[in-house]
Amino acid sequence: MDYFASLIGQNQAVELLTQAVSGNRIAPGYLFVGSNGIGKSLAAQYFIELLFSAHLAEPRLIASVQNRVQQRNHPDLLWVEPTYMNQGKRLSIKEAESVGLKRKSPPQIRLEQVREIGDFLSRPPLEAARSIVVLSQAETMGEGAANGLLKTLEEPGKAALILIAPTVESLLPTLISRCQKIQFNRLNPAAMALVLQQAGFGEILSHSEVMGMAQGSPGEAIAIWQQLQSMPDDLLQKVKQFPQNLRSALALAKEIDKTLDTESQLWLIDYLQHCYWQQFLAGKISRSPLEPLEKARQYLLNYVQPRLVWECTLMGICQ
Repeated sequence: MDYFASLIGQNQAVELLTQAVSGNRIAPGYLFVGSNGIGKSLAAQYFIELLFSAHLAEPRLIASVQNRVQQRNHPDLLWVEPTYMNQGKRLSIKEAESVGLKRKSPPQIRLEQVREIGDFLSRPPLEAARSIVVLSQAETMGEGAANGLLKTLEEPGKAALILIAPTVESLLPTLISRCQKIQFNRLNPAAMALVLQQAGFGEILSHSEVMGMAQGSPGEAIAIWQQLQSMPDDLLQKVKQFPQNLRSALALAKEIDKTLDTESQLWLIDYLQHCYWQQFLAGKISRSPLEPLEKARQYLLNYVQPRLVWECTLMGICQ
């Protein structure tokens, strides 16, 4: 059985992972690194299915393992994702969306979640040869959480940890040094087309703006497409054009702050950087606004009042 058959365009990573299982050389820590939306989480899932099924012969039992891993309810698997805090309660990204939580700051993996990893690994595995912990978006860990994870990585016991992150630089060097790096690469156009068509998003292929922003990441292409569908059309048309004067800049800043939550505003910065850069290359604008937009991103990430950030950014651009 080819557990990785549905993972497209990541042959080198698949080969490394399958060889690790066949040779029974499982590292205590892995770092799955590469751009978002190119299959790192899917590879982790398939890798765990292969690990947990390696000693099984009956198709029925293998199918049961695969189903429980996919549902994230296997007793020897802990899948950790960034969370929001709302009235003292942790919410996953999906839970936050379902309750309509206004997201004022990005989600993160918290120290409490790292402590729960320690509790999970304090008991032996129930069915598999080893327990597995996956930290999705590991780059969202604060320094306290990352330092708490370090001790677990040093002495994981009968377990393996998989950290998923977009870049090596986004994690503490002490964590990186304790993990085997598995590199994932952006997909070529043919692989991109295949993944999007299989996912039911073939229409994206005809939208050059989305494909240009995605840069070989089908997951990013889908996320960009869905975000565009949720954005008010009139606001999109306004932000695509440089503000012509200070009054229009202030009005646009107010509308952005009123209409979009902070995470949508962070996405808007990516969108504007792409749009304005294309206009700059075409000679439609005289100077690149990439630097002020990047500064705006950092201000938003540091919880500066969003309306003030947009007012200063847009006024600076139009002058």
